[in-house]
Amino acid sequence: MADTYSQIYIQIVFAVQHRDALISASWEEELYKYVTGIIQKRGQKMLAINGTDNHIHIFMNVKPTCCLSDLVREIKKASTNYINEKDFCRFKFQWQDGFGAFSYGQSQIDSVIKYISNQKNHHTKQSFRDEYLAFLKLFNIEFKAEYLFEWH
Repeated sequence: MADTYSQIYIQIVFAVQHRDALISASWEEELYKYVTGIIQKRGQKMLAINGTDNHIHIFMNVKPTCCLSDLVREIKKASTNYINEKDFCRFKFQWQDGFGAFSYGQSQIDSVIKYISNQKNHHTKQSFRDEYLAFLKLFNIEFKAEYLFEWH
């Protein structure tokens, strides 16, 4: 019987609306566990998740049947509701529209996991804006500045 075999590794990056620093260290682990649950429930494999107070990185192995846009939409909607229902934030929480998705080969898995695990230290040296623009340039993704995240 024929079957489908694949190795698709994707890093997803998205930010809090207006890049506000709303993700608190006091509840970020709960958020990461919640997001991991969504990804696993959809049959995908989480490899790494981390971020800072204003954005999140998700690295996962996705099946070819996964519609990435639908999955990210579900993650954002469900996690927004979760954060607001739990009253984690004193302000209304919302993710910005859009996301970045970057693909990797198997030989890059360890370095991507290490990079994501080191987010807080990394962002003492580089802003999220600079990091995101660097990803777009590294992956040769054409973009128009006016359609990027809303920068303060």
